[in-house]
Amino acid sequence: MDKILEALVSSSHPLTVKRAIVKKVMEAAEKEVTEEQCQALYHLTTRLILQGEDAFQRQVGLQVQEAYARYHRDEFARFFSKEFVLGLLQQGYGSLDCRDPAILDFLHSSLRLLISCPAVLELAPLLQTEVLRIICERPEPATCAKLATILTDFPQCVPREKAGVLFCQQLVRTFAYFNCPATEERELREYVTQVTRVSVLLQGIWKAEPATLLPSLQEVFAIISSTDPSFEPSIALASLVQHIPLQMITVLIKSLTTDQNVKDASMTQALCRMIDWLSWPLANHVDTWVIALLKGLAAVQKFTILIDVTLLKIEQVFNRLWYPIVRQGALVVLSHMLLSFQHSPEAFHLVVPQIVPLVKSLKNDGLPNSKTFLLQFAELVHCMMYQYSGFPDLYDSILESIKELPKPNEEKIKFFLNQSAWTSQSNSFASGLLKITGKSETGKTGLVNLGNTCYMNSIIQILFMATDFRRHVMSLHLNGSNTLMKKLQLLFAFLAHTQRAAYSPRSFLEGSRPPWFTAGSQQDCSEYLRFLLDRLHEEEKTLSAFQVTSPKPEPATTSAETLNNAASQPVADMPLHPEPVAAKGDGRTLVERMFGGRLSTAIRCLQCHSLSEKEEPFTDLSLAFCPSMSKCHGPNDEHKSSSSVGPCQGAVNGGSESSEGSVKEGAGTRMERPVVEPTLSVPDLVDYFLAPEILENENCYFCERCASLQRAEKVMQVVAAPEYLILTLLRFSYDATCHVRRKILDNVGIPLHMSLPLRQHGISVTSSSSDSPESGENLAKKLKPSQKEDGMTENRTNMPYVLSSVVVHSGMSSESGHYYSYGRNVSNTDGYVVHPSSKSLESSSLSESSTASQEEMGCADHKSTDWFLFNDSRVTFTNSESLRNVTGRFPKDTAYVLIYRKQEVSGQPSNPGPVVNGSRLSGEPPLQKELMDAITKDNKLFLQEQELNARARALQATSASCSFRPNGSDDNEPPGSCGPSGGGGGGGFNTISRLVF
Repeated sequence: MDKILEALVSSSHPLTVKRAIVKKVMEAAEKEVTEEQCQALYHLTTRLILQGEDAFQRQVGLQVQEAYARYHRDEFARFFSKEFVLGLLQQGYGSLDCRDPAILDFLHSSLRLLISCPAVLELAPLLQTEVLRIICERPEPATCAKLATILTDFPQCVPREKAGVLFCQQLVRTFAYFNCPATEERELREYVTQVTRVSVLLQGIWKAEPATLLPSLQEVFAIISSTDPSFEPSIALASLVQHIPLQMITVLIKSLTTDQNVKDASMTQALCRMIDWLSWPLANHVDTWVIALLKGLAAVQKFTILIDVTLLKIEQVFNRLWYPIVRQGALVVLSHMLLSFQHSPEAFHLVVPQIVPLVKSLKNDGLPNSKTFLLQFAELVHCMMYQYSGFPDLYDSILESIKELPKPNEEKIKFFLNQSAWTSQSNSFASGLLKITGKSETGKTGLVNLGNTCYMNSIIQILFMATDFRRHVMSLHLNGSNTLMKKLQLLFAFLAHTQRAAYSPRSFLEGSRPPWFTAGSQQDCSEYLRFLLDRLHEEEKTLSAFQVTSPKPEPATTSAETLNNAASQPVADMPLHPEPVAAKGDGRTLVERMFGGRLSTAIRCLQCHSLSEKEEPFTDLSLAFCPSMSKCHGPNDEHKSSSSVGPCQGAVNGGSESSEGSVKEGAGTRMERPVVEPTLSVPDLVDYFLAPEILENENCYFCERCASLQRAEKVMQVVAAPEYLILTLLRFSYDATCHVRRKILDNVGIPLHMSLPLRQHGISVTSSSSDSPESGENLAKKLKPSQKEDGMTENRTNMPYVLSSVVVHSGMSSESGHYYSYGRNVSNTDGYVVHPSSKSLESSSLSESSTASQEEMGCADHKSTDWFLFNDSRVTFTNSESLRNVTGRFPKDTAYVLIYRKQEVSGQPSNPGPVVNGSRLSGEPPLQKELMDAITKDNKLFLQEQELNARARALQATSASCSFRPNGSDDNEPPGSCGPSGGGGGGGFNTISRLVF
């Protein structure tokens, strides 16, 4: 019979004839056949099945073998012996390798023919040994899938006891070697099916033999925690996660996170690879396990791992949102990672550029679940922008893209943030410095936040953007000194020339921090600016006084260029040497020349008309909010803050606001307000500051001529305008009821150009024998008098100013929130030239409408890219429109400190910048050798850090390559501090450790 069948399948007869004869051969199986004939047929059909030339021959082999095995099972059992099976699995068959999938297919079909035969039990021990051997050889997914099918159908062939534990561990390790180079969808689907089949086998073994589960999971962790750079395990391991009982999460995570033998580098690697598993299409519960491990690490305060993994993987997790099949799990993990990363906006800002494209895609992809997903995603984005307010340049386009979607209320946002916060925000909860990168496209350098030092960073940046002041500072010859001015000069030099994206101003912080400022706590930037300028001023005066009483040292070197500079440069612009330097013959310091003005206070008794006048210097004007301005808004009152404004006065050179001169904010103040045009402007506040006042009732003036308290009129006038006019808006008021300082959220218009009324010189004023009271006395009212009499109101001229920089406070109180600043380079000729007018002015400063008209009259306006936004280590291009609309878009972000640069007035002397060879510098002064050496040394260090960082990444040492901690007294930031990465609003939280940025 075997000879007939062999001749038939190789003959040239038609297929119909062949099939008819094969049918006859199969029918003959029902008849009695000798042992020898059966064995011959089994050998023939085996050869046809495994080595058939075409599909017909293989099909004939299967059909005939199955027919004869059904009726002659004992003979087939003797054919399919241990020796035969062992030879197939170890040596193959003919030209077929033992690993060929056809061998396993034949084995499977043969076992099915013996399914109820005792021969299977006899073969089981052999197959248990062989499948363990095959798995240890790391076969391909297709081979593993066929083995899994065999073992699923014949569980008696699965290794038992110790061998079973070893088999599961080796099968897990084999998973780690799976890979799928295919790119076609059909091949990818086949690969996923194969992996799923093997994972189902493991699930069955774990259920049947629970003792194999824990060793298998230990093997999984050993694989994914490996730091061997030459081995990257397959994400096919993700298919196993869905089969791990969820009841084991708590025990397993606790065991992993508290095991002292698990190094941070291994844990970091394991967590990163688990996050990679989010890409596996059919795995369930991966997000559950990832979040459980994140929470477990937070519970044991392993924040370094959390920080490094978040910064390393947050963009990859976000990218998974583009794929609908894994989108939902990725969003769950992304939400937890972002909402728990509350000490810095760095993680959120890594994904900000991708938000708008994703939103557009979700709106247009037409999938049924995209709308629901978009609502969830928009909710997350709103939470993050609330947490890290203070970045209008980043968020404007995002707000525009999700404006139609519902926004969660404040309570819901706080709940999400509080629920996801890392369980313990201890002093170790701090990121390192920024990842080493190049400068931003602006070419400007940011400042690293050293722990709630955004108040200092914003002030340094606006002083740096004061072009003429910066050039004077950089022109000073301070070699060998250790003064604060020298530290400022070095800091300015680094901001201008370092290759770093952000510079750490630790030395300047330690030298300039007021003694009463607590390290690591948020402070008032206006108070810091006032203290800094006063320190610089007093330091220069002290040095000058010391040099007057000491022999004048000879300079070490005197170059021809220095002599030329000295001969051609005005005295006011000479560099600051250790010896005293007079400015325009009056001995003023650099701070006085740049920021100093003079304010005249005149008080006239309304009874005897005697006049007392006193002049005082100032470096900034503190502008209070006028009560009458709040009452005259008319129809727009509903858009105002619910604060009631009391009588107030801006103190010149004052450190803080008094309770009498404050704005009390009601308990019902809303944090979110409609976007409206500002009803107040900076010129309005200047007008109010300079408006005449009537002193009466309990504030009557004591007139020495009358020898009694009398009603009087008080007038304040600027008699000397500073080169840089610093204006502080008194937004923080003291609430005597609650004993806290609150913030005035009124939107104040910021004109790019304004004028400061200046009293003309040469007007004689009669003074009484006594001086006026101090300017800080309590005033009841400020009212314009009905008549202006001679001696009190004089002709005034308008001094033009152009906006140079603005510090914005984002938050709800002076003790919390975040400072960032806008700035541009302007000098005293960058705006417009005004011809003086002797006309007496009723209004002191230009309104915004008149400012707009001036800008239309051909003034030298700046390009949009002339403005920069400084936000700690981040520097970006922005424009004046963004600055002027910032409070309208983000109600917690309000202008606080403004600097205006005085413009040239025809016919009046100007105060130019440093002069070289008789001409004013249009650029930065050349760097002195000492400064150049310091910058060169640091830039070399920067390049070394880049090289080390690249090597670290190549070695996958993620636990050490992402960040390093600076040394110093401010290393340990308080909970929720700005952190060295900087940024983040977060003001107004009371439930999350008073987040301060």
